[in-house]
Amino acid sequence: MSKEYIEMIREAASFISDKIERRVPFAGIILGSGLGDLAEKIDNKIIIPYSEIPHFALSTAMGHKGNLIAGELGGKFVVAMQGRFHYYEGYGMDKVTLPVRVMKLLGISYLFVSNAAGGVNKEYRVGDIMVIKDHINLMPNPLIGKNLDQFGPRFPDMTRPYDLAVINIAETIAQKMGIKLHKGVYLAGTGPTYETPAEYSFFRTIGADAVGMSTVPEVIVARHSSIPVFGVSVITNEAFAFADDFVNDGDDVIEAANSAAQKLTTLVTGVIESL
Repeated sequence: MSKEYIEMIREAASFISDKIERRVPFAGIILGSGLGDLAEKIDNKIIIPYSEIPHFALSTAMGHKGNLIAGELGGKFVVAMQGRFHYYEGYGMDKVTLPVRVMKLLGISYLFVSNAAGGVNKEYRVGDIMVIKDHINLMPNPLIGKNLDQFGPRFPDMTRPYDLAVINIAETIAQKMGIKLHKGVYLAGTGPTYETPAEYSFFRTIGADAVGMSTVPEVIVARHSSIPVFGVSVITNEAFAFADDFVNDGDDVIEAANSAAQKLTTLVTGVIESL
C-alpha cells in the first residue's frame, strides 16, 4: 500500500504543480466549516476543484466548497483548501491527510489550519477565536501502519505541535488590530454526532477548551514531515450551558463561523505577511 499511496501523493502534487506553473507555495491553508471565505481574499486566484485533482476526495460536509485555491495572500504565494476531508465522511485517514503530504511535496514552509469548534471553556463565547496551543486526539492516529520514511520518522515528537514563534506573531498582530484571542487546547473526536452534555463536561475536565471533529490528523501528518503548524478555532457554539430546549444545529455553526471569518482573515493574512 505504501508504494501505491506515495505514487498517489506524487500524482496529485504533480497535477497541482502543473496548474500553478510550478510555483512553490510559501504556506498551505486548510479552511474549515464556514471559513472558506478567507480564500476569496486571495489575489490572482487559480481555482482547482477537488474533483479534478487525482486521488483527492470530495468534501461532503456543510460549508465546505471543495476547491483548492492558489494565489497571493499577505504578499506571499499560498495554496488554500476551501474545505477539508473528514473521518466521519467515511474516508480513511490516508485520504483525510493526503492533501497535507501533497502540500509537503509542493514545498510549503508552513501549514495553517482552521476549524469551527464548540467552546467547552466557560470563558468562550460564540464568534471568539482560539489559537490552538495543544491538542487532545480521540481519533485514530493517521500514522498507524507502515511508516512513510521519506516523509518522517516512525515516532515523531509532538511536544510542540503548534509553532510557538508563529503563535507569538499572531498574538502581537491581534493586539495591534484589536482582535481578542484565546489560547487553548483543541480536542478532536470522530463525530458526526455532536457531543452529549456529559461528554462536554468530561472533555472540559481532561483539559480541553474547544471540541471539534477535524484538524488533528492533518497536524500530526504535518509534524511528521517537520512542517511548522499554526491552528485556530472559531467558537461556533457554547458547550457548557444547556437549557431544556437547547440543541446543536449545523446551520447555526456555519452562520457563527461566517460571522467570524473577517477577523480570521485579517489575522491569518497578517501572520503570513509577517513571516
